[in-house]
Amino acid sequence: MCGIVGYIGKRDAAPILMEGLHRLEYRGYDSAGLAVARNDKLQVIKTKGKVRDLERILPERIKGTTGIAHTRWATHGEPSDANAHPHTDATGRFAIVHNGIIENAGSLRAKLQASGVVFRSETDSEVIAHLLATFPTDKLEDSLRAVLKLVTGTYGIAVLDAQRPDSIVIARNGSPVVIGIGDHEMFVASDPAALVRHTQSVVHLDDGELAVVRADGYATSTLDGGATAKTPLTITWSDEAFDKGEFAHYMRKEIAEQPEAIRRTLSGRLEPRFQTTHIGGLEMAARELLEVKRIKILGCGSAFIAGSLGAHLIEQLARVPANAEPASEFRYRNPVIEQDTLYIAVSQSGETFDTLAAVQEVKRKGGRVLGIVNVVGSSIARECARGIYLHAGPEIAVVSTKTFTCTVVAFALLAIHLGRLKDLSTAQGARLLTALQALPDQVATILNQEARIATLARTFARYENAYFVGRAACYPIAMEGALKLKEISYLHAEAYPASELKHGPLALISPQTPTVVIMPRDDLYAKNLSTIEEIRARSGPTFVITQPGDPLPMNVDATIEVPKSEPALDPLLVSIPLQLLAYHVALARDRNIDQPRNLAKSVTVE
Repeated sequence: MCGIVGYIGKRDAAPILMEGLHRLEYRGYDSAGLAVARNDKLQVIKTKGKVRDLERILPERIKGTTGIAHTRWATHGEPSDANAHPHTDATGRFAIVHNGIIENAGSLRAKLQASGVVFRSETDSEVIAHLLATFPTDKLEDSLRAVLKLVTGTYGIAVLDAQRPDSIVIARNGSPVVIGIGDHEMFVASDPAALVRHTQSVVHLDDGELAVVRADGYATSTLDGGATAKTPLTITWSDEAFDKGEFAHYMRKEIAEQPEAIRRTLSGRLEPRFQTTHIGGLEMAARELLEVKRIKILGCGSAFIAGSLGAHLIEQLARVPANAEPASEFRYRNPVIEQDTLYIAVSQSGETFDTLAAVQEVKRKGGRVLGIVNVVGSSIARECARGIYLHAGPEIAVVSTKTFTCTVVAFALLAIHLGRLKDLSTAQGARLLTALQALPDQVATILNQEARIATLARTFARYENAYFVGRAACYPIAMEGALKLKEISYLHAEAYPASELKHGPLALISPQTPTVVIMPRDDLYAKNLSTIEEIRARSGPTFVITQPGDPLPMNVDATIEVPKSEPALDPLLVSIPLQLLAYHVALARDRNIDQPRNLAKSVTVE
């Protein structure tokens, strides 16, 4: 994986391809390249490194109106010029760019080598280019169909034939590909972010579909050749939404956008008349919801952590048993799918392969599944067909900030909706709705403490290990704080339930190991004071995130206070300082904040 761009029309393709690659840089990658067709030949330029490195070696006058391009995140073979995409066959006629993993590449490679094919890379993707040369037909799409019938694995693929530059052929199985519809020109991308400057009308391919894209239109079909009908969707995000504006990093911009993002998630979903919430996308009547006996939440990374907090909210407010599970492990244990269980898939991008596969497993076994996603028309959104869109706006930084917050808000909306169908009183509902409406201003108040948090971060950045602890619903917040810190600062961080410290991790507490204690002034406040004492007794530096009230009865290294909300929503507010802490620690350590090493924004492979 990582990013695919294609163009066919009347303009020079190279500048458009380069612009698209820049738009996809946020996804994380290690090399970049492009191929442009002209005069029955392919012009292929690729290199290890960043898109700017590709720009440096790009000829000034590379002409051609049809081309494909790629940014690669290594899965097979180290980052190198040779392993960068596009890959070509031995004759240089066919060029391919590919996201995904070809699982039987080893056996296919061996057969091709036995027939005399010499490979120039270590990638699984190059196999596809050489296979195309073994299936010469009058139509590129027929050659690609023949190749894909031999392939096992996942792919989002775009193919260019130097001898037939009037089309680009694309196909999908488990890795997204979209078509952008222009005026006598067409675009291809793995992410609509690459297209918004040129068009807002897109078509998403489904798994098992292939498309022939020409300057004047497109035709979609199954891999067996049967025609399919597609309805274009409109991208609502503007081109400006993908710019950093006044901020040095996308992550910092997205942290600042949280008050407005929360307002969008809440917009039109509060129902004061009945002190409940209105979630039209659920498409489940009250009777159907009342039949739900338990809820299982599936996600990866920050989405899983948001789901863990969502499970707390659902149990607390709706009194329905709920738990979260990493989607990446779900289908491998042959899960029992129960008819009275509601499954919820969580994914910022809506393209996370492991989560999509979990959704398909639930559906295959007859289960009911909802989606909570940010990207309209994404694979998980279309597979689930019902659920909650976050409307948080595009998130460019690899690490999730505003989408994590908005996902928690979406779970709060769902928990209140379920709770009001059951035992949650009108008075409780009213308090929660008031608290939800106050969240944007409260988050803005926390963001105003940035200078103080930045000072704290410069102290924190001197350490090499850190621990985050919290109890009950604040344990997922500790997990999220530790994840953010290690993702972008590379400082080793782990999270534990505060009650578990004395069952093992306390052995590692020392003057060189700080602990962040997350402790709103709730029923567990006194328990958390005991936790602080345990850490201080081992000379561990202690940083506390809490709420206004009486001074702590002991000395700690620093205290950050956040506004008080309803107890169910307090964990959301205490998560905001952890985002700023991670950002400023990474800044102090001079890290690549928006594109941390070895990570990608949308993980579309296993």
